[in-house]
Amino acid sequence: MALGTHKAAIGAISPFFIVSDVPRAIAHYRRLGFELRFAEPSEGPFFAIVGRGGAQIFLKELGEAVPPMPNARRHPWAAWDAFVYVEDPDSAASEFDADGIAFHVALRDRDDGLRGFEIADPDGYILFFGRPAPAASGA
Repeated sequence: MALGTHKAAIGAISPFFIVSDVPRAIAHYRRLGFELRFAEPSEGPFFAIVGRGGAQIFLKELGEAVPPMPNARRHPWAAWDAFVYVEDPDSAASEFDADGIAFHVALRDRDDGLRGFEIADPDGYILFFGRPAPAASGA
């Protein structure tokens, strides 16, 4: 790229999950405060987009021949399928807890400098909701 060339802004990225039951997945994400942004067909969809703020997830059902395959099922060390940035993970965790959402891993400060929590969806996809933990004051 030539010096001084303008780079286009990128706003968000949307993971694409193969799921076993799109209506069930929609119901799960709606419990997390996601809205249904698209479904095809509208009755008994096999494809949908759910979103909350700038975060979106594409959901697609391909039948028994192509089952869901979350990262951790392929590689146990690859724990997450999506990182959902939230400015205030403590508030998000309180909201989900108040709504009776089960945590896969509770809110915590991780050894890698992130603060957040994990939620598993019905097909085993793991979403980390969090952000980098504030740096410790050096004063």
